[in-house]
Amino acid sequence: MGAADFAYFDAPTPIGLAHRGGAKLSANLRLENTLSAFREAVHLGYRYLETDVHATADGVLLAFHDHRLDRVTSGAGLIARLPYAVVREARIDGTEQIPTLAALLEEFPGARFNIDVKASGALEPLAEVIRSHGALERVCVASFSDRRLRAVRRLLGPGLATAAGPSEVAALRFAPDRITSWLRSPAPVLQVPTGHLVGGRRLDLVTPALVERVHAQGKHIHVWTIDDAQEMHRLFDLGVDGIVSDRIDTLAGVLAERGVPLGQ
Repeated sequence: MGAADFAYFDAPTPIGLAHRGGAKLSANLRLENTLSAFREAVHLGYRYLETDVHATADGVLLAFHDHRLDRVTSGAGLIARLPYAVVREARIDGTEQIPTLAALLEEFPGARFNIDVKASGALEPLAEVIRSHGALERVCVASFSDRRLRAVRRLLGPGLATAAGPSEVAALRFAPDRITSWLRSPAPVLQVPTGHLVGGRRLDLVTPALVERVHAQGKHIHVWTIDDAQEMHRLFDLGVDGIVSDRIDTLAGVLAERGVPLGQ
């Protein structure tokens, strides 16, 4: 399926996506994935917001990156082993409560959310939140796990936009030209870094050939996490459809230079 088959991709490309609300924006430092951070992104004009999700031991779905509370909050411990009554007391940077995904969907009804599922225990709670908020057309679900992606596709059906999983990305990037037309993934978008280190050598992922293959199938390609203006311009010149960034001020400036308004 292609991007045109999903309402999530209704904005002209290229688009900017605010990674964890824009974690390196000066106003958001140490406040990633908080309501304040997402408010700053929306205030700048962002309509596409990126977050991660975990579920507590009693199934409350949080917009949070880490498996543990320790790095960015006043709390400690594995989220999946803690009840929400405990987790809700943790404070990001000592000040802000960890938001639920439901709270984000409710506070920003005009936003699109790119959601990275970090653990299998979050799958059922994620499906329930999306259903109960009628948010199927407002979300795109991603994961580093092919298994989790297959599971969320089963739970929510073909109307759910998902990013390609690792095996689907590898097939499109490395398969011989003669068979790429047969490689059909239900995902309307690839979301990838520019490259990986393999055995100490850098392996480029985002190449002109990959962009061409992706577009030939009607799909989009988003690249993460890019914070340098020159690199943003290079990737947009290459034809990528979106960039995920922590420096959402820099990305907004690059898009403005290219005549692309935010919030379309």
